[in-house]
Amino acid sequence: MKEELFLFSNKSYPCYFDGDFNQLATILDKEQAVIITDENIAALYEERLDGWKKIVISPGENNKQQFTVDSIIQQLIKLKADRQTFIVGLGGGVITDLTGYVASVYMRGVKFGFIPTSILAMVDAAVGGKNGVDVGIYKNLVGVIRHPEFLLFDYSFLQSLPIEEWVNGFAEIIKHACIKDKELFKELQENSLSYYQSNKEAIASLIRRNVEIKYKIVASDEFETGDRKLLNFGHTIGHAIENKHSLAHGHAVSVGMVAACKISEQFEDFQYTNEVIQLISQYKLTTHFDYTHKEIWDILLMDKKKSGNMMNFILLKDIGNALIQKIPLTELENILEKLN
Repeated sequence: MKEELFLFSNKSYPCYFDGDFNQLATILDKEQAVIITDENIAALYEERLDGWKKIVISPGENNKQQFTVDSIIQQLIKLKADRQTFIVGLGGGVITDLTGYVASVYMRGVKFGFIPTSILAMVDAAVGGKNGVDVGIYKNLVGVIRHPEFLLFDYSFLQSLPIEEWVNGFAEIIKHACIKDKELFKELQENSLSYYQSNKEAIASLIRRNVEIKYKIVASDEFETGDRKLLNFGHTIGHAIENKHSLAHGHAVSVGMVAACKISEQFEDFQYTNEVIQLISQYKLTTHFDYTHKEIWDILLMDKKKSGNMMNFILLKDIGNALIQKIPLTELENILEKLN
């Protein structure tokens, strides 16, 4: 198990790469721990979870809402969870988002850690301290920034990951390459989804590389006043499409990345839109989705990236070189109307 220490403004925590779920019992007191997971993980790994106190919820983004938080809290009360209870989120991005949020508000804050089980959670959702829930169609509108006590990566969980979730997760990997790592972009071009699925060393290396990209960005701008905004590349339009049309996160973000590349052509003379589209297609993600600007405009107006009458939009100058562009809402609306 390779341990790396992640340092933030007010805390540090270990990140265990190449870990094993069974090591959890050596990290914390089993009697004081409660695992939050979903029905899919609970059914697949019943033996591993035997003997652990657990709360099992229904899977899916549509359950990342306050009513699920309320249900988890009621179950914590039944388990007599107190200030010494340690909550562990075992699952994908929905589970990590919910777990961090619940732990942050239950008894005004208890300790928590994450064992992400999907590509998306490993490279994105579990890293960076953002926890929260959607409010209806509005993504991540309510939440907190609070870091876990540890991250444990057990890549064996990926063996049971459905192919569609491998695809879903690679959108965030492509995003990281686009905004920060030109060499990673080239590596992805040279390989394929099946290569990473069949090569344990390659996927372990890829996950670690992406975790470190996100960690470095977050550590330099923990509360999103500057460079952390770059992580929103593809997400402005992507989130609106995702919740309006129930499109999987990775596919929606991929559509958003293509749109952002086309807008980058107008503002930054970006020359590599076709290469980005080709890479997205190579990893079986969606490059085009029929939507009207009117149906997503109201959602965009509630986006957290909006500031007054401006939208902080992430554009590309080059592969691996992103920037924050403030676009007036009136101009953005005109651009979107012509974009699709």
